[in-house]
Amino acid sequence: MQETKQTRVRYLILFMLFLVTTINYADRATISIAGSSLQKDLGIDAISLGYIFSAFGWAYVIGQIPGGWLLDRFGSKKVYAAGIFLWSVFTMMQGWVGEFGTGTIVLALFALRMLVGLAEAPSFPGNARIVAAWFPTKERGTASAVFNSAQYFATVLFAPMMGAIVYHLGWQHVFVVMGGLGIVISGIWWVTIYGPKEHPRANAAEVQYIAEGGGLVDLDRPNEKKDTGPKWSYIGQLLSNRMMAGIYLGQFCINALTYFFLTWFPVYLVQERGMTILKAGFVASLPAVCGFIGGVLGGVISDWLLRRGKSLSVARKVPIVGGMLLSMSMMLCNYVDADWMVVGFMALAFFGKGIGALGWAVMADTAPKQIAGLSGGLFNMIGNISSITTPIIIGYIIATTGSFKMALVFVGVNAFVAAFSYLFIVGDIKRITLKGVKDDEAADGGNVEAAAR
Repeated sequence: MQETKQTRVRYLILFMLFLVTTINYADRATISIAGSSLQKDLGIDAISLGYIFSAFGWAYVIGQIPGGWLLDRFGSKKVYAAGIFLWSVFTMMQGWVGEFGTGTIVLALFALRMLVGLAEAPSFPGNARIVAAWFPTKERGTASAVFNSAQYFATVLFAPMMGAIVYHLGWQHVFVVMGGLGIVISGIWWVTIYGPKEHPRANAAEVQYIAEGGGLVDLDRPNEKKDTGPKWSYIGQLLSNRMMAGIYLGQFCINALTYFFLTWFPVYLVQERGMTILKAGFVASLPAVCGFIGGVLGGVISDWLLRRGKSLSVARKVPIVGGMLLSMSMMLCNYVDADWMVVGFMALAFFGKGIGALGWAVMADTAPKQIAGLSGGLFNMIGNISSITTPIIIGYIIATTGSFKMALVFVGVNAFVAAFSYLFIVGDIKRITLKGVKDDEAADGGNVEAAAR
């Protein structure tokens, strides 16, 4: 009997992306929650802490192009599973850095944070590949927003818990608990994730629906011949494209906001606003709730605009530009004293940042089919250079001025530049056609886009 009712396995896949990305960001944030206590116990100054915060970013950026190529070469399931397991092990190991001598603690922390960054490098390009494979164009904005909103959910769920662990048990236990949880999740990933055509619970009707809507259902075909290495000429084409240049600049600036919240924000609450780490953990979760709501809402608004007949460019740009302008409200924290007002403005900034964080939806819309992982890796590499620069710059600002006031201005200006880039540099958002691609490959990609339209 022929199956007619469409399954909904793609939503299970999306749930797994959301779950894994939540753990991903929680593991990134362990150092910020533990940072103030760790700094006090181990005698680390603000500049050194800024460099430790940045260590993740150095390796994460370096690993993007190799990570993207590994995804294209071996598929999302295998590479991502290995990444989850390894970054969890390296997170757990940070709980024992206190056993090192005073002179090597900073070096040990820096090295372990780099290893976490290297292991996490394929994660977001992997997310983008899986969304491109499992979701039609008209659902892709919401799907990308859902997994991207996990960064806020991670704070909502884990910041209070990690703050309580630090307060009651000590900073070391945060790393052990979160690392152990990630190892468990890596096993769940392995038995859950497949491509659309290989998943045992997805029927032909769902696969057909995804394919006809522009989903790249053959992205990880088991018997498909894989490339032997990165196509550097393709990377050159991406870098020389004005649309992509604007998207890269926008993502760099959006991530400056992300890494302020992931690194210095809890320290800001403790050192600038005089909160205990226990209170800071709970307070940090309140703006994150708004970020989570905004993150989901941004994708819903974008896909709603598409269904209303608006162009892809309008549908993606309206939430991004509006959200970034709203994020600039964090600078108002410099002019208020009451804690509830600080929380309110940060919540508004988080909400705007969530609405505007549609970079990965744009990436899924624009990446050439033949190098979906590699192009996602390049996008994430450039965007996450700010994961290096933002913590270090803020560390120097604090050391020089003795306060966070100019740090908030610095982050707010990044939000403005992101909005400017999407308004005046990006132009029309559309999938890139690579030069030098075989005719059958180009036709295949063209057919997919025609189906999407």
